[in-house]
Amino acid sequence: MFEDAIMGHGGNRFSPEAFTAHRAAHVGQMRAQIALFEPSGLTDAEREDLLLMREEEKIARDVYVSLYKRWGVRPFANISGSEQAHMDMILALLEHYDLPDPAHDLKPGEFHDPSLQKLHDDLVEKGLRSLEDSIKVGLLVEELDIADLQKAQTRTVRPENRAVYAELERGSRNHLRAFHRWKLRLGIDYRAVHLPQAELERIAASAHESCS
Repeated sequence: MFEDAIMGHGGNRFSPEAFTAHRAAHVGQMRAQIALFEPSGLTDAEREDLLLMREEEKIARDVYVSLYKRWGVRPFANISGSEQAHMDMILALLEHYDLPDPAHDLKPGEFHDPSLQKLHDDLVEKGLRSLEDSIKVGLLVEELDIADLQKAQTRTVRPENRAVYAELERGSRNHLRAFHRWKLRLGIDYRAVHLPQAELERIAASAHESCS
């Protein structure tokens, strides 16, 4: 179970409060970096990517919260907090460009877009079947995040967007590594869906990355 303290990177133990403070400081740093740039006009593709990533990070957060309640394993508790930080970074970009927030006033598990609602519901349903299925869901979500962040990177030249996307992708790679360790521990058979299998294995075998 996710108890009063959790393991930090390098094997140190940190309280949930310390992680919350770290994430808040991290989001503040990204907001300050974003504010250095003039919010000139976005292309339609850039706008669509920002709106999608805000809801996609919400899917990850909400799914992991539900799966932690059912299975009580550390990755879902820890990573759901990271997904909230990812949501906050995308929100900072939306506010920077004066774009509406598609997740405004939505409760956990609620989405305006029917396709995103179905994706969330399908992921939760699958993840509640067994602990093994929940780990597969974690791997699938992180794959999808990485693939979509990579696409978004190719569709913008704006430094502030690219900085946030790169930061989120680093986080998602770390999350994928965490779920992959559980995959190995439980002997789960999992094949990549959104990334080439070789890329998933390369990420999983590579070292943890520091996020700014």
